[in-house]
Amino acid sequence: MPTLYDYPKYYDLVFGSDWKAEFDFLEDVFEKDATLVVKRLFEPACGTGRLLYRFGKVGYEVAGNDLNAKAVDYCNKRLVRHGLPATAEVGDMSRFRLRKKADAMFNTINSFRHLGSEEAARGHLECVAAGLRKGGVYVLGMHLKPTAGPPECDEEHWAAQRGHLCVLSDMRTLGIDPRKRIERVQMEFTVCKPTGNQRLVNCIEFRTYTARQMADLIASVPDLEIAATYDFAYRVDQPVKIGGATEDVVYVLRKR
Repeated sequence: MPTLYDYPKYYDLVFGSDWKAEFDFLEDVFEKDATLVVKRLFEPACGTGRLLYRFGKVGYEVAGNDLNAKAVDYCNKRLVRHGLPATAEVGDMSRFRLRKKADAMFNTINSFRHLGSEEAARGHLECVAAGLRKGGVYVLGMHLKPTAGPPECDEEHWAAQRGHLCVLSDMRTLGIDPRKRIERVQMEFTVCKPTGNQRLVNCIEFRTYTARQMADLIASVPDLEIAATYDFAYRVDQPVKIGGATEDVVYVLRKR
């Protein structure tokens, strides 16, 4: 059955419209938190390459992988269109090996939580550690499951437009199984075109993490250390302290 990820043009429009703040933040992190000069980048679960090609255009050496072949094809065509080599590959972010080690990696829009088991999540971090040069960083953005404070927001709605194409996106939590650590989320795109509208709906299962569970997972991979933590305001001059009420967090993991 087709998923939203099989429509890379629509997916890219929704998740690529606010790229500038993320791009600038990542460059600031590379400069502040890495202990080497960052030149080579790798993005696990790169999708459409909404940031990869932009980094490539300003001189970084870029590559990525993703399980969805349509997204990888879209990413590679975009790289080539901008005069860059087609360096995205179909691959599993919990089982990959780089031919050349990266100076930095990034995964900032919750893709990590698609990994449905502790084994897969640890495998991912172990691949990251093996693929980074010493002093390099992995920038990992995700939603935690708060254990304190008011109830978390369970709906998000936003819209993006490019020319005559408009995509309305709705995401809502359908339920959380705390024992199995599964959050069921419905994502819906309403695609508006001059020729008519199209509705695409997917139900996705995300693995849940409390702050403690994530700290334990990171600690289980001894080659990585937490260099800094931020929130989705993307301000490197305003690091945050993670606690029970924390929901949106960006971990900067540095290779020892």
